[in-house]
This record gives sequence, C-alpha cells and structure tokens, in this order.
Amino acid sequence: MKTLKSLIIAAGLGLASLAPSTALADLADILARGTINIAVPESFPPFGALGMEGEHEGYDVDVAKLIAAELGVEVNIVPVSSNQRIPYLETDRVDLVISSMGANPERAKSIWFSAAYAPFYSGAFASADLDISSVADLSGLKIGVTGGALEDLELTRTAPDGAEIIRFGDNAATLSAFQSGQVDVLVTGNTVAAELAANNPNLSVDVKFIMRDSPCFIGVKKGNFDLLQWVNVFIMHKTLGGELNELSEKWFGQPLPPLPTL
Repeated sequence: MKTLKSLIIAAGLGLASLAPSTALADLADILARGTINIAVPESFPPFGALGMEGEHEGYDVDVAKLIAAELGVEVNIVPVSSNQRIPYLETDRVDLVISSMGANPERAKSIWFSAAYAPFYSGAFASADLDISSVADLSGLKIGVTGGALEDLELTRTAPDGAEIIRFGDNAATLSAFQSGQVDVLVTGNTVAAELAANNPNLSVDVKFIMRDSPCFIGVKKGNFDLLQWVNVFIMHKTLGGELNELSEKWFGQPLPPLPTL
C-alpha cells in the first residue's frame, strides 16, 4: 500500500508535469528530497541566536525544528540577517523564512506570508501583584521607558494625566530602574522583557497590556501554494494543540496571545 507521503509526492510531480515550466513542486519537492531549508535569525534572542553549545537556539529555531518533524524530513537551519530574509527566499536558498518577520503590504509584493505564529509587541510590564490592565490604569504610577524609542512615542501619546513617565538613555538603564524599584511599570518590547525575566528568575515581570502589536509571520516564496497551505494548517494545529503556547512560555515567559490569520 502506498504511503501518504508517496501519494503526495506523486500527485505533486504529476501536477508539475501538466503546469508551465515555471511552476514549482514546493511541498512535494521538499518531501521528495527529505530536507527543508529554513532561515532563522542570526542574532536576535530569544527568537534565534547562537547558544552556549555552538548551535542556534530560540523560538524560531524550535518552530523550524517542529515543522521538519511534522513533515518527516531533516531540517537545515540557515542563520540570516534581517536584510537577507527575502532575497534568500526569492533565490531558493531557503524554503521558508522563520525569522521574527512582520508582514506589511510592501513585503507582500515580493513574498507570501502565513498566518501569524509568534507574538512581537510593545507592552507594559510590572509585578504580578500590581493590578493594571490598560493604559488608563497608569495614572499615579511611575513608568520607565527608553527615551526616543517607539514605546516612548506611543506612551507619550496615550498616557493619562497623573502618569509619571521617566525616560532613560538606553535599554540597560531602563531595565536597571525597573529591577531596582525606581519605576513601577516597564514599557518595552516583549523580547526585552523576556530576556530580563530569564536573567532574573526572582523578578516578577508580568505582561499587563499590549500597547502596539506587530506579530511575526512565516515567509513563503511566491508560487509555493501547497507549502503555504500546509504551513497555515501547521500553525493552526500547533496553536490548538498547545505546542506554540509551550514555546512562548519557554522563550518569552508568557502565554501565547491571540494571533491574526490571513
């Protein structure tokens, strides 16, 4: 009896033979060769970076490995910088880009995007016992933020009367102020907060609310429709099954929030 994998390969190759020469086998081609090439962040923890053991690790790396395991193929991890992500996909150096990439209309002219798979946002963080759930609750509190950052602009625009915004020269000073109790609330990116929590396990760093949301999407080469459809089913399956939530807890120290689909 033929296996499901062999039937998918045969069907894909059969359709390719009927299509124009520029058509791509995409998913069937990956299954046939038994390897998938996936771009991950070169140095952007906790999404991806070189670990202590000399291998890349992080949220995106774990998602890449999970995809390969679900496909039943080997994974070839390809570390990339931000400006290499789309060119590597367009020139077939990688099959997928899982590299903390946001979706926007300009990028969508060049590549396709999956549903969102990871959170990336600016938010307000504070100790678990501090009861705040919106920007309106910041009145009467001291809020630490890095001056001139996107978070500073958003906070300045939305903060209520009575909120004391204390601006610092860089992220290190902002984080130090929160650790020492100089400020009640930290406004920063979720990856910065996650790294702070990981480095200080006795420090309570709870996300209170999201100020600006910019989730991450998986990049797929234009024309690879079967692969795009499979990736979307994978994201749905791993969201419902809790695997992506486990990775979010592991790398960001927070539950996976609701994410948009396309």
